[in-house]
Amino acid sequence: WKGVYIVLSLEIKADAHVRGYVGENIKLKCTFKSTSSITDKLTIDWTYRPPSSSRTESIFHYQSFQYPTTVGTFRNRISWVGDVYNGDASISIINPTIKDNGTFSCAVKNPPDVYHNIPGTELTVTERGFGMMLSSVALLSILVFIPSAVVGVLLLVRMGRKSAGLKKRNKSGSKKSSIEVSADTDQEKDDCMAKLCVRCAECLDSDYEETY
Repeated sequence: WKGVYIVLSLEIKADAHVRGYVGENIKLKCTFKSTSSITDKLTIDWTYRPPSSSRTESIFHYQSFQYPTTVGTFRNRISWVGDVYNGDASISIINPTIKDNGTFSCAVKNPPDVYHNIPGTELTVTERGFGMMLSSVALLSILVFIPSAVVGVLLLVRMGRKSAGLKKRNKSGSKKSSIEVSADTDQEKDDCMAKLCVRCAECLDSDYEETY
């Protein structure tokens, strides 16, 4: 949820809780609305308070230009990602660590609108768990393996069908059917009858010539 604080005509919103991971830049969002025009008098200040501590540390200041801290824990690790003309006072933490856990506060003043009750954001930085990384790798492997396996099975089935069809054709070509065998037998009988008729005719002609 977001905390909303309104005093007179100035409204500031900031995330109550933000979670991030070690080494991955974290954006701390802060937005504001003011009925007064934006001038060079507008200021933005971000502070940091460690857990279980009342000590605060200034980490960023803005007035016409951004001034990230050059000392302390956040030295050279705060980046301006806001736009005052669009009511954005957000910053980003570069290369965060677990030691950055704590409360970050965003204060905006745009005279004559001045806001003193500052909303805070509780930041929790953790390591990405090995289980999460493993599950991501496993999911990627499944997404790659399953389509490949399906394609492989389809190819094997198709090759099996082609092989079966070829064997069937070869088998039908080398072995004659019963109808073809019957036809061949009838043809052989017809040839024998024809030869026998020719032989008989020759014998009759021979006997006829001997009589004369």
